Amino acid sequence: MNKFSFILKSGTINFSLAVLVLLFCTTTWASPLSSRQQTQQQITGTISDAAGPLPAVTVTVKGKTSGTLTDQNGYFSITAAVGDTLVFSFMGYKTVEITVNNQNTIKVQLQEDATALKEVVVNAGYYSVKDKERTGSIARITAKDIETQPVTNVLATMQGRMAGVDVIQNTGMPGGGFDIRIRGLNSLRAVGNAPLFIVDGVPFASDAIGNTQTSTNLPTATSPLNTLTPSDIESIEVLKDADATAIYGSRGANGVVLITTKRGKTGKTQFAVSSSTAFGQVISTMDLLNTEQYITMREQAFANDNIATYPATAYDINGTWDRNRYTDWQKELTGRTAQITSMQASVSGGSAQTHFLISGTTFQQGTVFPGNFVYKKGGVHAQLDHESIDKRFKVSFSGSYDIQDNDQPSRDLTRVGRNLAPNAPALYNENGELNWENSTWENPLAALRAKALAKTNNVIANTLFTYVLPYGFTAKGSFGFTDLRHEESRSNPSTVFDPIYAATAQNSSIFVNTTNRQSWIVEPQIQWMGKASQAKIEVLIGATYQHTATNRMLQQGSNFTSNSLLYNMASAALVRVLSDDDILYRYQAFFGRLNLAWDSTYFINITGRRDGSSRFGSGKQFATFGAIGAAWIFTEASFFKDHFSFLSFGKVRGSYGITGNDQIGDYQYLDTYQSSTALYDGGVGLAPIRLFNPNFSWETNKKLEAALELGFFNDRIFATASWYQNRSSNQLVGIPLPSTTGFTSIQSNLDATIENRGIELSLRAVPFQNKDFGWTTNFNISFSKNKLLQFPGLETSTYRNQYVIGKSINIQKLYQVTGVNPQTGVYEFKDFNGDGMLTFADDAQVTKDLNPEYFGGLQNQIRYKRLQLDFLFQFVKQQNWNAASYYSTPGAFSNQPTSVLGSWQQAGDVVSTQLYTSGTNSAAANAYGRYAYSNAAITDASYIRLKNISLTYNVPTGSKGLECRLNVQAQNLLTFTNYKDGDPEFRSFNYLPPLRIISLGADIKF
Repeated sequence: MNKFSFILKSGTINFSLAVLVLLFCTTTWASPLSSRQQTQQQITGTISDAAGPLPAVTVTVKGKTSGTLTDQNGYFSITAAVGDTLVFSFMGYKTVEITVNNQNTIKVQLQEDATALKEVVVNAGYYSVKDKERTGSIARITAKDIETQPVTNVLATMQGRMAGVDVIQNTGMPGGGFDIRIRGLNSLRAVGNAPLFIVDGVPFASDAIGNTQTSTNLPTATSPLNTLTPSDIESIEVLKDADATAIYGSRGANGVVLITTKRGKTGKTQFAVSSSTAFGQVISTMDLLNTEQYITMREQAFANDNIATYPATAYDINGTWDRNRYTDWQKELTGRTAQITSMQASVSGGSAQTHFLISGTTFQQGTVFPGNFVYKKGGVHAQLDHESIDKRFKVSFSGSYDIQDNDQPSRDLTRVGRNLAPNAPALYNENGELNWENSTWENPLAALRAKALAKTNNVIANTLFTYVLPYGFTAKGSFGFTDLRHEESRSNPSTVFDPIYAATAQNSSIFVNTTNRQSWIVEPQIQWMGKASQAKIEVLIGATYQHTATNRMLQQGSNFTSNSLLYNMASAALVRVLSDDDILYRYQAFFGRLNLAWDSTYFINITGRRDGSSRFGSGKQFATFGAIGAAWIFTEASFFKDHFSFLSFGKVRGSYGITGNDQIGDYQYLDTYQSSTALYDGGVGLAPIRLFNPNFSWETNKKLEAALELGFFNDRIFATASWYQNRSSNQLVGIPLPSTTGFTSIQSNLDATIENRGIELSLRAVPFQNKDFGWTTNFNISFSKNKLLQFPGLETSTYRNQYVIGKSINIQKLYQVTGVNPQTGVYEFKDFNGDGMLTFADDAQVTKDLNPEYFGGLQNQIRYKRLQLDFLFQFVKQQNWNAASYYSTPGAFSNQPTSVLGSWQQAGDVVSTQLYTSGTNSAAANAYGRYAYSNAAITDASYIRLKNISLTYNVPTGSKGLECRLNVQAQNLLTFTNYKDGDPEFRSFNYLPPLRIISLGADIKF
């Protein structure tokens, strides 16, 4: 167990909170000194737990103003009189009281109180609140959850750990991204469902910084979230309901993710070094045909097509290629082991007034593809906190500088490995050169000569000033800045081509994308806190001024004199600027919060925000959003205390409010032109791309929630059940226009309404907890339902083939396959309108919902003396596309999954797979095209995954102040599923699935 980290000890508190607790205890609740003179004496001692000394434990004299904190070695010194009572308290541990006799030295060992969950102080954005007193829905993980996971993207740390938060990995490629959905999809626009990310109080734009022309190795463009370093994070809070998100107004429509980085702590200067080495491999492959099965399929296909003489291009079976050769192309092209190394070093410490932390991180990951491709990442993080001696003035600075350098092949070989014929030629010839087999195939390794390079530099900085004014007022000022600079390229050198074409550097080309994004934000605030009788009142008023400037340029260069000059755009004979954008986004708001607490039992929280966005036209730029939340801790009532002693905590809470959404891109309301890529009369002209419409305005999201929280047996069992209903309307989409206008659509508000309704359940239990052994388990499950409630004119719009009233907006409309015709051997489908023809608009009437039916996780932590075992099972109930939707017609010149075996061969056969065809049977080819968009192409893809497991051992060092921990960690270790066509989590079939990563590491602190 870590002796010096608050997060590892309690998982709930940082030093600044400990100071506030001390001030609260020593000023607010202090009683005057007794008029009777007492003999004072100096009491010293040490405070520890089962693992060693505890720093920053609060030591107070009960009923007096005296108080102190233990230092880094658990030592304290305090003045007290005989008969006084010393109180030793630390979040996450049971409070101990000792009466002073004649002793001058006291040794105290605190016991962990893992049941003190409701005392945790959570970050709600502009304010903090005790977990037991919050009226909103907030999910939270801390550094102790993050540090057990060998991952590079901050979103990966959240998978399976938060109710209502669905995180999906897009690709296993280094530097790949994740999708996050908080309580479902609220917008018809795919780009309109992202949450707001706040890093140390600074909004962090999560929209893609790459371009599809230069990010072709990934299913989505490059995400800036990869620049954040998980090991620097102290906690992640996710705000979900209206009460929690309304204070962020339009920016919180899809939820808010608050990321707080680590801070320094009072005590002697401490150094920490951690290092790990990990190995990653592809987690799942497909069962494909071997050579014998493949050859039989191909021969049968030509026989079915009445082709006796194989075409000259049928190299796989006409004798050109060895018919007995076999290569497992999945293993050959994606089966290598990626080596991963990381190291972090930090120094922290400080006095009671000033504490600091400086850390640096390096990371490097190889690839599972052939070749020496590498993803590098590094950064520096700094925190500085200072407060005046009188505690009235505080300043806090946080800053980070992160660098990414990603060198990957420009083509993901996963699809190649799944499609190549198993008897395809060897990769190299006898001379060790790439084998082109007399130009009968495209050697897949040639594609590795084309690279996708990406370099990112990211700066995030924020400074918070706080000054305590008289009469309960506190003034705050937050100043944040971000600067992101990204450059990526995708090259296509002449060396990727078959030598038979004699290509030279004149045939080489490159795409280069440059993105720069700078933003600043200023947020002045004033807060007032007061008490009257049993009431406690908090008022917060503030404003936001945000400015974001983005410039992007996409260029193409071609016709080089040498491939060595490929990355020098000035060396290209032909340079085209495909796009050059300068985008300015301005946002301002005024917000407020009123919180009323009565007798620590009843709580009302009212929040509101007046938002202004530059993304709307005149008269539509401002909108008002707000929410109200209420909670009642009913176990404070004497009835429950007297009759339900086993019920240690009970709270009901609810909220309702409206948030907005302006995630539509910039300048959508204006007549917009772009430079034409074609020359006219020797010049470049302008082409209109968007029509003027200043009348559209904000999407609105009405959120309703009710929840029950229960703690049993001194909170050793703590359960939460939440029901929510979110309705998003006034959808911002493109309204279709007649082709005679010259435009396909116009941006406007559509009177469509989307509902997300669900139930979230979470359970935390502490079956055992003592000095040597402890067991804590956490379980969460989320049931969600997405539904399109209304869409005027849907049946006559261009969206009629995409959406259905009463169904999810993430459905797929499909044909209904009725089987294989026993006489013709071809798939048949239901003709829904009975007109004797099959058309997608009329006959694709079967719907499949691709949203998960439910998802969740089961996490356990088991501690025995110096050993600690953490493991997390993630589970999802869902449907997904299968191989039928991606492969060509069985019998064509491409490998197939083993599920195509057992096809129709002669009249009268009753089978589930139609006859093979080489492609000349148009009836069979058309039928398979429909089959790929039928109900047979989507199957159950539910799974249970051992997402993470970590074993940690605290090495006895025999040296005071020295800690050493060894750990073994694994990510995506085991998956249990009936899905046969790759990884069930993965939504992008033709890209590299998530990797199984096993890591060995060590941490040293001194």
